[in-house]
Amino acid sequence: MGSLMQSEPEMEKKPVGIRFLERIKGSKLSYNAYQAVVLIVTFLAYASYHAARKTTSIVKSALDPQSPDTGLNSILLRFTSFGSSSGKLEGGGWAPFNGPNGTVLLGEIDVAFLAVYAFGMYFAGHLGDRMNLRIFLTVGMVGTGLFTSLFGVGYWANIHSFYYFLIMQMLAGLFQSSGWPSVVAVVGNWFNKKKRGLIMGIWNAHTSVGNITGSLIAAAMLRYGWGWSFVVPGVVIVLIGLVNFAFLPVSPEIVGAERDEDIVSSSEKIGNSVNEPLLLSSSDSETDDKKRAVGFIEAWKIPGVAPFALCLFFAKLVAYTFLYWLPFYVSHTAIEGEYLSDETAGNLSTMFDVGGVVGGIMAGYISDRIGARAITAASFMYCSIPALFFYRSYGHVSLLANASLMFLTGMLVNGPYALITTAVSADLGTHSSLKGNSRALATVTAIIDGTGSVGAAVGPLLTGYISSRSSWTAVFTMLMGAAFVAGLLLTRLVMAEVAEKIAESRPSEECRTPVDHEQGHVMEV
Repeated sequence: MGSLMQSEPEMEKKPVGIRFLERIKGSKLSYNAYQAVVLIVTFLAYASYHAARKTTSIVKSALDPQSPDTGLNSILLRFTSFGSSSGKLEGGGWAPFNGPNGTVLLGEIDVAFLAVYAFGMYFAGHLGDRMNLRIFLTVGMVGTGLFTSLFGVGYWANIHSFYYFLIMQMLAGLFQSSGWPSVVAVVGNWFNKKKRGLIMGIWNAHTSVGNITGSLIAAAMLRYGWGWSFVVPGVVIVLIGLVNFAFLPVSPEIVGAERDEDIVSSSEKIGNSVNEPLLLSSSDSETDDKKRAVGFIEAWKIPGVAPFALCLFFAKLVAYTFLYWLPFYVSHTAIEGEYLSDETAGNLSTMFDVGGVVGGIMAGYISDRIGARAITAASFMYCSIPALFFYRSYGHVSLLANASLMFLTGMLVNGPYALITTAVSADLGTHSSLKGNSRALATVTAIIDGTGSVGAAVGPLLTGYISSRSSWTAVFTMLMGAAFVAGLLLTRLVMAEVAEKIAESRPSEECRTPVDHEQGHVMEV
């Protein structure tokens, strides 16, 4: 059994939970053990972010029991009717969301949350490349839990001010923006390039797992009062934030971890171009610590960042419209001639996220096998168009049809979303143009996901407005158009990948055995 030989300064850098595990074991953890800890902790961390984020969509129907078809004629009515609310419940629901303009008010809260989230994302990536990611992520999780819970406190405090709920959501969005750049950067510090799409596709299931967990918790808590639907996920994310602070090793250097000999030898056999770490460590480059973090404008200029970021704008527009409005849509759509309860609608909506788990893994695996991220992402987006059409057209036929089509839609919509925010971000954050600079991944991730989050803010806002003034058919038409544009934005990259595949196939064709035309058979070479 080995002993703990690291110096006191090194021990001080280690998270207290890691030190506790190593004292119990009596020796340092292996590199694989550290990787397992990183995967588990970051998975739980971001799942809790999405669980806290999902609650609003589940509670929508409890706050606004009115059908969107009887909603607002104009977004401007908010300013004419807001001041007249007595602060009491009228016909069910919760003022001010149970009035004729409730749908739009809920849409405005969504867009406020996502707008602040997207805006904060750009700064979060910048800060994440310059700060201790463990502390940065913990602060974000605790702040998210606090303001998510305070939104729910409005239930017991009998608060009916629209601006109270608006401010709580905006502050929650600001703290949530620290999450994604941090977890991707940490995972990038620990995992090599081989099978990155598959590994990150599986790991990215935290998004759907968080959505499912948040849906189930929020739906279950509704019977006790909608406030619990916010407080319980808020407390959960705070607790997991403390686990993150205690156990998350940000990088191998901080804990003094070294790759196992078998992994190193395997890397030497297969080739460093395949198995080199996502980011160069200080041991890999003597000048790495001296390199400055990549600037915001400089990161935008990395080849591929702009088209993938713009593609994600439209992909997240579609995904987040479902995230925030699917339970509401299901509860206001007659399935087999009957309307589902808020709790049942919330539980049924989890099928979209179950499909998302499968889609993320499929997209990662396929892109690894064919070595083409853009082709995979674009193909999924184009295939999501008929899936959206069929879900709107035939989802009302039966519960089975609704669940099946919802699963298929979630798989095709969330597949490219998961691929772009994980493997593609890691690819571009370690692009060859950076010349080994390790301080770019959080910034690149923030740019891509931040741009996508702008689309995520626009989608729910447009949905609240369109569903009020027109119909849900118009909403789905908007979503199909967004999916088409998302695929279209990758056309140039798709063509480049196709050309690359053609070029790669030519040498193999030239090496094939030549045909002896005189003998009419293939000659052995």
